[in-house]
Amino acid sequence: MDVFGKFFVQIFTLAFMLVGLLGLVIPIFPGIAIIWLAAAGYALYSLFSATMTGWDWFLFALITILGVFGGVVDNLIIAAKLRETGTPWRSILIGIGAGLVSSLFLTPLAALFVTPLALYAAEYARLRDKHGAFQSTRAFLIGFGWTFVALFAIGAVMIFLWALWAFV
Repeated sequence: MDVFGKFFVQIFTLAFMLVGLLGLVIPIFPGIAIIWLAAAGYALYSLFSATMTGWDWFLFALITILGVFGGVVDNLIIAAKLRETGTPWRSILIGIGAGLVSSLFLTPLAALFVTPLALYAAEYARLRDKHGAFQSTRAFLIGFGWTFVALFAIGAVMIFLWALWAFV
């Protein structure tokens, strides 16, 4: 493929990756998976154009490892923060389930509001205490914030590794 074609594929891949990175602000948006899929697509492009080197495979393997780690850390941080407050799994699943359903029938942005509201409602129904329900919801929001920071850092490193592969 000519230089223009390769440049187009690189820009398209980068744009796709940036959508994944920016989409991490939405709780159920699979931004890390989207970044990895873009890298996998670029790997296929490199493979079919016979430009994939050992260094490229190494970087793609690192991107894959980070992607798997990002998929796990996403759930661990929020759940751990909620479990610190004693929030039961039932309430956690109600909040996450409501966010997932709202994103399917409304918009993914709806999950930003529905998930903590559903968690608050589940905890209020369980505890009959506004303060206790608020503490669980607060823990969720803090966990979500830390999850966003961790995933954004992981996604940024994945994109950096891809840029080393694609442009160096």
